Amino acid sequence: MQAGVIAVQGDVAEHAAAVESAAAAHGEPADVVEVRDAGIVPDCDVLLMPGGESTTISRLIRREGIDEELRDHVAAGKPVLATCAGLIVCSRDAKDDRVDALGLVDASVDRNAFGRQKDSFEAKVPVTGLDEPFHAVFIRAPLIDEVGEGVETLATVDGRPVAVRDGPVVATAFHPELTDDPRVHDLAFFPEREVVA
Repeated sequence: MQAGVIAVQGDVAEHAAAVESAAAAHGEPADVVEVRDAGIVPDCDVLLMPGGESTTISRLIRREGIDEELRDHVAAGKPVLATCAGLIVCSRDAKDDRVDALGLVDASVDRNAFGRQKDSFEAKVPVTGLDEPFHAVFIRAPLIDEVGEGVETLATVDGRPVAVRDGPVVATAFHPELTDDPRVHDLAFFPEREVVA
């Protein structure tokens, strides 16, 4: 399996380690490549859109021509895991004119809705498809405030969606790569198989 991490900004090494661990649990090798330029995404089986600064990520993937390759990837039914700022960039509406939202997830998102850096928190969050709650790390996290009819809510905090699935895209408001638990990556990339703890 070739896994591409959109590496224009954000948690690249952590996501690489998590997808390698998830693949290994199913006896599959994962070749992780960093995506900074156009031409790499078409060869990837799965993609990760990390956290970081959503306006910067949006600008750089558009400048490099990666944005249209991401849309083609999803249109082909290939999986994507988008986390935190990645969720914002992949949303239908980022509610910020500085973010050129890709429309890969039929949801509107409020940036930094959970607060500033000092308001970051961790919580045990039940996630659909996982047997045990996931230890979720929220850092300047966005809020998913509206989801389209075909979007499945996978997890909530205080009644608000924090993880969703829209076709081949799983998007989270939290950072699953900042734990030693690869189950969210497993859920995103091996949805037809039993999630291995």
